[in-house]
Amino acid sequence: MKEQKKVLGEERRSFLLQLLKESGQPITGGELAAKTNVSRQVIVGDITLLKARNEPIIATSQGYMYLHQASPSVTAERTIACHHHPERTEEELNLLVDHGVTIKDVKIEHPVYGDLTASVMVSTRKEVKQFMEKIKSTNAAFLSELTDGIHLHTISAPSEQKLDEAEQSLKKAGFLIDL
Repeated sequence: MKEQKKVLGEERRSFLLQLLKESGQPITGGELAAKTNVSRQVIVGDITLLKARNEPIIATSQGYMYLHQASPSVTAERTIACHHHPERTEEELNLLVDHGVTIKDVKIEHPVYGDLTASVMVSTRKEVKQFMEKIKSTNAAFLSELTDGIHLHTISAPSEQKLDEAEQSLKKAGFLIDL
């Protein structure tokens, strides 16, 4: 079997950008490394360089994604304030995606570091399940554990009505903080 040639420098970054732009799904660093025959750490560096060039790439729990800009009339977006214990996270996320909502991120206000934001980017129950499995398999803590369960989410949906319905469901289930 012929050994695969490494894709070098700028050519590799252009290739990575093309892959991410064409994919509708997140691609893991390991997958990108295998396609270019370099280490995952090289990919992390490449992604950092691409982000520094203002390429809208985000790291999600499922891998890297290129954020295509949707027209403002297509997507509604808002920030919601939530409070719950870690064991209710999956329930919260499923409630939102069941209403056709994408959970873009989670934010907390840390007493030392200030505002901390982490990408979530889940839109389906399958993605919620993968997110939860990754949390469990890595033994990672939820950001909200640093703030006794208080956190914000940026959520988006095709319409304000879907966001309103999702918010009402969260309120009924006791997840929303009354502002």
